[in-house]
Amino acid sequence: MKREQADRICDHLIDAFEAMGKADMAIAGLGKEERHRFDHLLHEVVRDLEDKLLLPICEQYPDLLPPEEEWERPEICSELTWSEVKLPSFVTENQLDEMIFSLLKPQWRKTAMFLIYAEKRCKELGWLIGDEAIAARLQVLSDSNRIEGIGDLRIWRGSEVRLKD
Repeated sequence: MKREQADRICDHLIDAFEAMGKADMAIAGLGKEERHRFDHLLHEVVRDLEDKLLLPICEQYPDLLPPEEEWERPEICSELTWSEVKLPSFVTENQLDEMIFSLLKPQWRKTAMFLIYAEKRCKELGWLIGDEAIAARLQVLSDSNRIEGIGDLRIWRGSEVRLKD
């Protein structure tokens, strides 16, 4: 493939990624079941576009890779599950849930931002509970349909949470 062809393909792929971002926001407005199904499918498509098209082209023409700040692949921040979490003896699941619900809003908020607020609140309360434990609890609350979450909640900057409508 010639460089001009690679450049044109990359331009179209960048446009496609922007369109996928808009589709992701539209999917956020769907019901939980549909949202999970389509969100997963969309992320598979994005991964395939990156891994099977953009990256091989950029291996041949490295200067076509977008600048680092424009090209941020989502990374899993924590694999900790709720079953692995040990709360301090003086904090119950219900107390943690109450604290989480007191900080959640009806508007979508990035999981990463929510975890900053939640960890700060835990410190104010004297609870030694870190962001990974709070994220694991958010996953349980989302899975049990007590809150809404979009995206993979393990990817804190690529997912969002909010109170249920």
